[in-house]
Amino acid sequence: MAEASRWIAVVDDDPSVLKALRRTLRVRGLESKTYGSAQDFLVALADVGLPECLVVDLQMPEMTGLELHYYLTRNGIQIPTIIITAHGDARVRERSEAAGVIAVLPKPLRNASLFAVIDAAISTERGPGHGPS
Repeated sequence: MAEASRWIAVVDDDPSVLKALRRTLRVRGLESKTYGSAQDFLVALADVGLPECLVVDLQMPEMTGLELHYYLTRNGIQIPTIIITAHGDARVRERSEAAGVIAVLPKPLRNASLFAVIDAAISTERGPGHGPS
């Protein structure tokens, strides 16, 4: 299994969201790579290695963000995952947390909330023996 490298993956089917998140992360000094679908991200993993954190939209065609998280987990790939969604409800949050997702954040994203969750995800990834709370 590839080791985590120093970047954040962002997966969303909305190009404007990808552009905005890439810019926001860059301002914070975080390198990111963006993907327009879960499939694009999965194909790229072989070449780019694992990110420190995955920020993924819940509602995407073909494979949702939660389905992507399930797929990765079933295949032994552990990436701290943050779900972003414009359609969140208590049931989505419960299912996501039960699946081991770090957080579910509502769109439009608040930068402070996003950065706090990414910092926690990266700390979890770097700290030996620490899992998500």
